[in-house]
Amino acid sequence: MKPQVFKQVIKMANGPDITIETGALAKQAHGSVVITCGKAMLLGTVVSSYKSTGLDFLPLTVDYREKFAAAGKYPGGFFKREARPNDGEVLTMRLVDRVLRPLFPKDYHAEVQVMIQLMSHDPEVMPDAMAGLAASAAIQLSDLPFECPISEVRVARVDGEFVINPSYAQLEAADLEMMIGASADSVMMVEGEMEEISEEDMIAAIKAAHEAIKDQCAAQVALAEAVGKKEVREYEGEREDDAIMAKVVELAYQKVYDVAKQGSAKHERSAAFSEIKEEVKAQFSEEDQAENGDLISKYFNKAHKKAVRDVLLNEGIRLDGRKTTDIRDIWCEVDYLPSTHGSAIFSRGETQALATVTLGTSRDANIIDMASQEGEERFYLHYNFPPFSTGEARPLRGTSRREIGHGNLAQRALKRMLPADLPYTVRIVSEVLESNGSSSMATVCAGTMALMDAGLPMKKPVSGIAMGLITEGDKYAVLSDILGDEDHLGDMDFKVTGTADGITACQMDIKVKGLSYEILTNALMQAKEGRMHILGKLTDTIAAPAADVKPHAPKMESMEIEGKYIGAVIGPGGKVIQELQKETDTTINIKEENEMGIIEIAGTDRSKIEAALERIQNIIFEPTVGEIYHVKVVKMLDFGAVVEFKPGKETLLHVSEFDYKRIEDPSTILSVGDTLDVKYMGVDPRTKKQKVSRKETLPKPEGWTERPPRKREDRNDRSRGRDDRRSSGRRDDRRSDDRPRRSNDDNKSEE
Repeated sequence: MKPQVFKQVIKMANGPDITIETGALAKQAHGSVVITCGKAMLLGTVVSSYKSTGLDFLPLTVDYREKFAAAGKYPGGFFKREARPNDGEVLTMRLVDRVLRPLFPKDYHAEVQVMIQLMSHDPEVMPDAMAGLAASAAIQLSDLPFECPISEVRVARVDGEFVINPSYAQLEAADLEMMIGASADSVMMVEGEMEEISEEDMIAAIKAAHEAIKDQCAAQVALAEAVGKKEVREYEGEREDDAIMAKVVELAYQKVYDVAKQGSAKHERSAAFSEIKEEVKAQFSEEDQAENGDLISKYFNKAHKKAVRDVLLNEGIRLDGRKTTDIRDIWCEVDYLPSTHGSAIFSRGETQALATVTLGTSRDANIIDMASQEGEERFYLHYNFPPFSTGEARPLRGTSRREIGHGNLAQRALKRMLPADLPYTVRIVSEVLESNGSSSMATVCAGTMALMDAGLPMKKPVSGIAMGLITEGDKYAVLSDILGDEDHLGDMDFKVTGTADGITACQMDIKVKGLSYEILTNALMQAKEGRMHILGKLTDTIAAPAADVKPHAPKMESMEIEGKYIGAVIGPGGKVIQELQKETDTTINIKEENEMGIIEIAGTDRSKIEAALERIQNIIFEPTVGEIYHVKVVKMLDFGAVVEFKPGKETLLHVSEFDYKRIEDPSTILSVGDTLDVKYMGVDPRTKKQKVSRKETLPKPEGWTERPPRKREDRNDRSRGRDDRRSSGRRDDRRSDDRPRRSNDDNKSEE
């Protein structure tokens, strides 16, 4: 017997309604829901251990997977089984994690695992926009301690109107696309890309998304009430000791305050804070340190955080001595690496990124193979964050989720500034060599200069900046170009990228509840001033894209041909195209789109690319009826001459078409190597061969009259004619007939 199922329906203005239901599936999970929109179905579950891990942070794992069976597909690869998550899934995991994590109690350290699975796919529904709803709804039905329901939606602007959770088709036409995560009261996460929009438009989009999220949060509350809200579990929180906390604060706060007020470099400052910590620990006995060492460290960190924040709010002085609006010193350089197709260094304070550009063909495109999405990227960016960039030594465990997320943000910041018809596949790699705040924004700046150094026609250069926020009651300070410590100790990390004319991408994580739109607007306007300052530094280094790609970089040309010619260009077994690539030292790719062949030709020598283009034009050449062509004689025959339109494109010029008068010997008129004009007469319907005429290009003799075409006789008439000729004992002596002949039958008999 099927168990009781509880449902809540969320009305959507521009698409199918969303249904949340629970009670049928995954009942052993601590909370489970099925989210349905159209034919799309997501299963969201949450499970948490009842014992604390003893760690000093929340061990939360968010996992989002798209099952290929959901779309009736097989997984790619040899084993035909879903394995490690792809980049698209990882990015969705990060979006959900960033909204959920701040809402668990700070002293809740039990392991939590949230799993969201796409079980059925609808081509008109983008499932990642419902992952946050699935995760939060599952938590609301569990007994986990969690502050309030949240949700996430995608907002796009299509034809000037905001659309919530658009379809793939609508997204293609949008000039703004963002994922917004929020509770009913507060916006907590923003990430997206835009086409040079204003700060005011961005705020309006966030507000539109927040209104939709409020409805989704209300639906979760109603569902939990219908099912029966569970009592929040009791858990083992962090151990506290007010006496130790008071002693640590008294010993540490002022000393940290004084160091923070001085303004110093990262390593100098870190050494000073470490020395203060050791002095504080020394004020406790060895027994106290052994028993309460974790508490001493925790309370020191709290005192440290409060002191640094107070210096900012009270003194307006930052850890490195800057004012709130100051940008760190910047230096840039392009063409640093001689063998790359483009390179640039961007250094801002103690953050440095080295970006390289590699140009390729369509074969080098990044393949997207997901259950919900297939395709390829002709522009992509990879971000690497090695441990030495922060002075650490740690093992490398492959590409981290953070590296994937930061690379995706920089990629979205730059991609709209490249022309849509760019023939290259473009890969940027950012190697972070130093990091003390916003290496992703350094990647955007270095990537911009590397693209221009590579000679790619960027529409406009892009710069990026990371903003921070410190709040305490009614007091707040917005920080431009934040340090790593300011990111850790602050209440907001807000990254904005853009050109001189508008925003191209953003990423925001807010750690405080109830951030006002007034503060958010102030942060955006302050970010604009910082972006413009940084943009000036970039354009001082390289004002415009290089006139051409580098000599050793591939040059690229493309052309379209009718689909019927693709086989001729490739040749039997690929023989024609392989020989063409070998002879011209080029790489040639052909793909079919909409019954047309798209041909890409890449090589380092433009003259060889032009030669390859000419060869292909020759292969696909077809003359037009009635047009006159200048041809070359390549072979003489007893009954005419073989003439060449283009190399490899030959036809017969019959002797009867040499002139209006009768020609007995073709060699008296033409020789091999001669060039002449001929008129293309089309395909002879009887012989099915192309017919050309030289005489049609000559003036007609005076008094010339066309000979009427000979009436075709039926077979019996022809048979009687042959019998008559045989019975008469002779044939007509045609050699004495000087009349010009026009019929193809006569030409054939001439042969």
